Amino acid sequence: MLTHFAAALGVLGLLTVVPGPDMAVVTRRALLAGPADAVRTVGGIATGLLVWGALTMAGLAAVLAASPSTYLTVKLLGAGYLVFLGAQALWQNRPAAPATATHPGSTGDRPTGSPWRTGLVSNVLNPKIAVFYTGLLPTLAPPQLPSALAMTLLVLLHAALTLAWLGSYVFLLSKGERALENPRIRRALGRTTGVVLIGFGLAVVTVSV
Repeated sequence: MLTHFAAALGVLGLLTVVPGPDMAVVTRRALLAGPADAVRTVGGIATGLLVWGALTMAGLAAVLAASPSTYLTVKLLGAGYLVFLGAQALWQNRPAAPATATHPGSTGDRPTGSPWRTGLVSNVLNPKIAVFYTGLLPTLAPPQLPSALAMTLLVLLHAALTLAWLGSYVFLLSKGERALENPRIRRALGRTTGVVLIGFGLAVVTVSV
């Protein structure tokens, strides 16, 4: 059983640290609203993993993976949401935008909407999570445990790793807050994040079951 959990830890750890839409969404919130908002976004992302875990154990994720039309709907919604966030970041950091804020989180550049909800929606609409939870995650479950218990432990492990990794990432971003007070640097990072989010959104469209 320990061997299975060690293998699961390695796979989930690799999946967690590979840069993806989650890191881009967290970066955007950190740049626009500061570390506190970014941490709340991380909480929403972890909650999204718990949602996918519950859907998988209820059999709904398998239905999604087996239904091309439903899967396509989720895929397009997820892609559209990431592209929307990316376009919003590019607009807010356009050269002609007034530089009214002096640091992340100032009133002039604080985004609207709940950061927790932003993280939750970005993960719930991520079809790659559905594919991973339906196809690969069950194979990592120790056969000595009941399937429901094993899946619960794996989902909680994945959520914990996500909280630890993205929380550490937010901490590193906060250490560079002084550099981010420079409007030119913050706008350049904001535009880069916008392009990355749009790129991930377009990449989501190519994901297949």
